[in-house]
Amino acid sequence: MDKLAVFGVLVALIAVIGGYAIEGGGIAALFHFPAFVIVIGGSFGAVMLQTPSNQFVRGIKMFSRVWRAESLDFKRQQQRLCDWADISRQKGFLALEEHVTSESDPFVKKALSMLVDGVETDVLRNSLELDIELESEKQQKGARIYEALGGYSPTIGILGAVLGLIQAMANIDDPSALGHGIATAFVATIYGVGGANLFFIPIAQKLQAQIDDQVLMREMVIEGILATANGENPHIIARKLEAYTQAST
Repeated sequence: MDKLAVFGVLVALIAVIGGYAIEGGGIAALFHFPAFVIVIGGSFGAVMLQTPSNQFVRGIKMFSRVWRAESLDFKRQQQRLCDWADISRQKGFLALEEHVTSESDPFVKKALSMLVDGVETDVLRNSLELDIELESEKQQKGARIYEALGGYSPTIGILGAVLGLIQAMANIDDPSALGHGIATAFVATIYGVGGANLFFIPIAQKLQAQIDDQVLMREMVIEGILATANGENPHIIARKLEAYTQAST
C-alpha cells in the first residue's frame, strides 16, 4: 500500500473538515446523500457518455494502482542489462535464450528475443519505440477518465446547487423543506469542487506519473539492448544507463 497516498487523502479531509469544525460548523451538515448522488452520479454518467467502454473499464481498473506502492527498480534493471551485455560479449547473443524464457515482463522479453534473433538495430528500435508509444497512449486514455471527472464534477456541483435552490424556492413557505433545499445547494457545490481538487485530478496526475516512469524504464531497456547489440563495453553501458536511474529518483 502507498502510505503517502492514503496519508495525503487523510490530511486533505482533516484539513477541510477540521477547518470547518474549528469555525463552529456542524460536521453532520456536510454529509448529504442527495447531493452526493447528484454530483458523483452525474459526473460518472457524463464520463461514461464520452468514453468508449473498453477505456472506461481500463480506467476503473487502474484505480487500484493509486494505492499500491509501485516502485520501478531502475537500479536492478540497469544491472540486468549490463549483465546481459557481459554475457553476450563473452558467449554471443544466443547465450541469452534462457533469459528470454524466464523473463516475465512482455516488453523486456520481446526486446531480448529480438536481440537473440539478430534483428537489425534500426528495426529493433522502431519496433520497441512503437510498442512504448501505443502502450503509453492506451494507459493514458484510462487515466484521462479521472481528469474528465475532475473537469465535470465542479459543474455538476453547480447543477446540484441550482436544483437545491429550485427545491428551496418551491417550498419557501415550509421552513424544513426550505432548509433541506439550501443544504443540497451548498453541499453539492462542496462535493463538486472538493471531489475534483482533492480526489479526481490528483488521481489522474498520480497515474500519469506512473505511466511516465514506466516509459522511462522501457526507454532505458531500449538503450541497453541497442548498446548490447552494438557490442559496447558493459561498463560503458552502465554509465549510459545511469542517467535513467538518476532521472527516476
